[in-house]
Amino acid sequence: MASDGKGGRTKYLGGSGSALTVWISIAASTVLVFYGYDQGVFGNVLVKQDFLDTVGNPSTADQGTMTSVYNLGCFFGALSTLYSGDKLGRPRTLMVGSFVVAIGAVIQATTFSAAQMYVGRIVAGLGTGMNTATAGVWQSETSKMRSRGKLVIIQMANCITGFCLSNWLTLGFSFAPGSVSWRFPLAFQIFFSALIMFMCPFLPDSPRLLIRKGKYDEACEVLAALEGNGATADSRSVRTQFSIIKGVLDTEYAVSYTWWQLFTGKGPAGVVRRMILGAWMQAMNQISGINVTSYYMTYVFIHAIGLDELMARILAAAGSVDYLVFSFMAYFVVERYGRRKVMMISAAACATCWTVIAIVLGLSENGIGDPYKLGVVAVSFFFAFFACFAMGVLGVPWLYPTEINALAFRSQGSSLAMATNWIMNYMVAQITPPGIQNLGYRFWIIWAVICASFVPVTYLFYPETANRSLEDIDRFFADNQSIFVFRNKLATQLQRPEIYEEADNEIARMNEEKSDEKSDEKKAETYVDVVP
Repeated sequence: MASDGKGGRTKYLGGSGSALTVWISIAASTVLVFYGYDQGVFGNVLVKQDFLDTVGNPSTADQGTMTSVYNLGCFFGALSTLYSGDKLGRPRTLMVGSFVVAIGAVIQATTFSAAQMYVGRIVAGLGTGMNTATAGVWQSETSKMRSRGKLVIIQMANCITGFCLSNWLTLGFSFAPGSVSWRFPLAFQIFFSALIMFMCPFLPDSPRLLIRKGKYDEACEVLAALEGNGATADSRSVRTQFSIIKGVLDTEYAVSYTWWQLFTGKGPAGVVRRMILGAWMQAMNQISGINVTSYYMTYVFIHAIGLDELMARILAAAGSVDYLVFSFMAYFVVERYGRRKVMMISAAACATCWTVIAIVLGLSENGIGDPYKLGVVAVSFFFAFFACFAMGVLGVPWLYPTEINALAFRSQGSSLAMATNWIMNYMVAQITPPGIQNLGYRFWIIWAVICASFVPVTYLFYPETANRSLEDIDRFFADNQSIFVFRNKLATQLQRPEIYEEADNEIARMNEEKSDEKSDEKKAETYVDVVP
């Protein structure tokens, strides 16, 4: 934060309006670039013989553990934001998390034993968990209603940018001699941490969090900066938005609740249900099988399809480009078709891809058909899976928890969702190497069935959040108690419900009347002072 030199008014990177939103998006997206980079980098390091020799040639099960302990660190890092997230604020939490990530990267890049690598993975995970639990919430709480989904989708596309970068960087360094071939890619994580720590001091905190803390003047300044177009803290649009947010928070904070009261149903209407919806949506992202491919793509091509190391690395890098292209394509559908439809179609397509992969690898294992041609089909459908996943199951589960949770409990709900993400991530990373080794083609049937289950779950239980303000979603859960939403038009329609527009208009009208009353009072006081 800096002064503009004209009366001390605070200024941020980009100034105000859309430019400020872009800078917040860049900072939040850098967190996801790093997350994607780390997803891809270790799986490629893991197939390097120099690395395996350095850490004592671990068994297949130990390789899975070495990969997955990072996710345990992420799990506890995400949970830590239950306590620290609101106290530190969004930008400061990201700075602390990024500093921890940098420490973990140094430990990993300088490793000379398995034990040191375990420690480095866990430490980096702690920071990543803090960052991923915070970035999406910060983005959503500072975005306008109709761009919120697109901006979070851009974040996820940048996650895949990091994944793509890690695949190509490790491919290039695979030709380097000695340990630099894997030490440099691990050390490169520090670059992303430095970027985040540079940007965050010059960007605003969430106005909703500031209102919760009672920092009303600062919140209005931030709302005005996000509004742009010359808006000030006293502008009618800013005061209306402030009143809407504060009104919802006053209702939710009218009584304080313990965690025990929340989980026994004694808290505000729908709070626990909303936390569960957000957490399970994140679980669906991870148990789709995506991290089988993102962590272990090179490993899968070598051990499941039988390719040599160089060809496996090249195809993994090419697959990451396919993944990247389609992750950006999701930008054009998430608001146009809504969260529900995009999620269901994407999940059904993913299930189809896993089914085909299971069939062709099953034929190959049983000696039926040409192994080369069957391998080509399998690789093609791995690529198709990346495309189908990127169009929906990638972004919607990251977006949904930042929208669905109650305004007063959004940080806690997001933390629980991210903790769920990471513990499921840990499970997938842990079981993949032994699963491929012991189950063969049957391993892929598991993911086909799981992805297919996402369709009815989304249809039955998940309300639409596109074209709603965060306060609209609070209003919906306050008035609708049924866990089933598929027959509720208010829950499933894509357009913003008229009752919410009318509620906002009523608040704007009341604010305008109050403003007019104050203006009349000032005129009367002026008249009294002038008349002798």
